[in-house]
Amino acid sequence: MFIGHEILEHTCKNAIETILLCLEHAVKGTIYRIGPLPHLQAERITSGIRENDNGGIRWGLPEVSDYNPPGKIWDQYRDRPGHLLEAMGWCVEKQKSWTADNPHEDARSVRRQLFGEVEDYYHLEPVLVRQTDVYGDALPMQTHPRDWQGIPIWKDTEWAVVAVIKIHFRPLTIQRGDRSTKIIKKLSRTLGTELLSLHLRETYVDAREKLARERLESCNLLSHELRNTLTKLAFVFSAVNTVMSFLREQWEMEWEASYPHMENKSAVIAQLNEHLLAGQSRMQEFDGMRRLTEELLEEQDKLGKLFLLPQQSENWLEHRIRPKWQLLLTSSRAWDGREEEILHLIERLKGTLWVVTDPQLAQRMDHLPEDVRTRWPELVYTHYSAGNFALLEEIFWLLDHPTVAIRHKQQIKKALSALKVLIDIISRVEESANRVVLSLRSMGTHQAA
Repeated sequence: MFIGHEILEHTCKNAIETILLCLEHAVKGTIYRIGPLPHLQAERITSGIRENDNGGIRWGLPEVSDYNPPGKIWDQYRDRPGHLLEAMGWCVEKQKSWTADNPHEDARSVRRQLFGEVEDYYHLEPVLVRQTDVYGDALPMQTHPRDWQGIPIWKDTEWAVVAVIKIHFRPLTIQRGDRSTKIIKKLSRTLGTELLSLHLRETYVDAREKLARERLESCNLLSHELRNTLTKLAFVFSAVNTVMSFLREQWEMEWEASYPHMENKSAVIAQLNEHLLAGQSRMQEFDGMRRLTEELLEEQDKLGKLFLLPQQSENWLEHRIRPKWQLLLTSSRAWDGREEEILHLIERLKGTLWVVTDPQLAQRMDHLPEDVRTRWPELVYTHYSAGNFALLEEIFWLLDHPTVAIRHKQQIKKALSALKVLIDIISRVEESANRVVLSLRSMGTHQAA
């Protein structure tokens, strides 16, 4: 039976104390736990000895005994040829009591069989509960322990032995079937009911805690899978931001048309490329910096063709372009005399990355309506994510505006509409899933408590 040791010991003490109080000629009580199948380990839980006549009881396991923890398994105490007969084996196998009312003739006294010594007067009573209550309905016969002939015990009974009560008496104060043995049998049934109740309670608590743990594990797994799924679906916002880069390109074309004499990103990059190619032509064929110049030329061309957010372009400049130029200028003499001009161009390039977002310059683009020249750069120079995708409605407004000359307007609008629908679905799924996860986790935490 699944019962914690402390509460089992407390219950056994109460049962022994009740018996000793009811039977004045009883001097000692011991309770053994039996189980589980198939080993049916018999283990002494506690013993109580009456102290004189003051009603006190001394508890503990002072004696040396084979049944003290961890006890004996069924194969060690069952009846078998050539082995000592034990009263414990009789009670467990037959599910019947054993009364030693004449120690001189006690056939199951181990001490008498070994040494010819007489033991005291005692009564052993098995504590019975239904097998189905303890082990469930589908109890296979192979789990039953067997007698010395190999026959499963308890196969013809609905009961199982879960404990054995042993009560010692003063000499000549007990007989088989007397009032004392009947009281012990009656109290053994009460003890069986109490043990079963404790077993069911502990089983329920264990099952509830296990369910709470499994629910929490399921919540964590669901949350993990949800995060993974949403991470994979992040491509939706990548697609939205890619469309924004095209709309930024259209804005920068409008800006360059309005300010043809103002220095822009493409013009500065073109000058840097000229310096790079001029220096490369002066490098020796075997110069190790030649490969670096090719990489730098590629990085500058990419920056010129991409229409990133200004902060992204600046990161590109600071991490992919400036360090390579610094390495070239310090490691090769091919650009001697041009260092200051090149560094100045890099700073000017940095400025051109932000000038297209200048609201004052945008307000002077009189060929566009005021609302368009204000909102167009604000909308397209925004990084879109789950927190601000509602701004897509204004992108639709921008695309529908008759004064906005953007190539492939209808195709862009269709693509963004489809992406917005997908974003809406993802958001609802995420909200619903998070609500379910929080609810399950809250239930699991409450039950675990």
